[in-house]
Amino acid sequence: QVQLVESGGGLVQAGGSLRLSCAASGRPFNTYAMGWFRQAPGKEREFVAAINWSGGSTAYADSVKGRFTISRNNAKNTVYLQMNSLKPEDAAVYYCAASTRNRRTVVSYVNSGLYDYWGQGTQVTVSS
Repeated sequence: QVQLVESGGGLVQAGGSLRLSCAASGRPFNTYAMGWFRQAPGKEREFVAAINWSGGSTAYADSVKGRFTISRNNAKNTVYLQMNSLKPEDAAVYYCAASTRNRRTVVSYVNSGLYDYWGQGTQVTVSS
């Protein structure tokens, strides 16, 4: 069993930055691919970013490419999402997820069905 806890959400003005963190416990962290998803009110959950087990490969949704960066520190059992140049349309609940099916190319992890564990989410609000 893996437990995931997100933190770092909050209120930021458009153009500002936030860094989200996701701390994992319960199983060896460095065996999992990790991802970030988000869900705004009235919309379906959408893929944001993914990173492979070692941190050597990443993938991003087109809507955040060039603004967001996913990274991980396996020694700290933590994955991060650095969000820069935030826009009002980025406002959502952001969810961290872990996949035990880690022998895939990172583009495969856009599919939420590949993830086995999910955090509770952290709210990101962007004001204009």
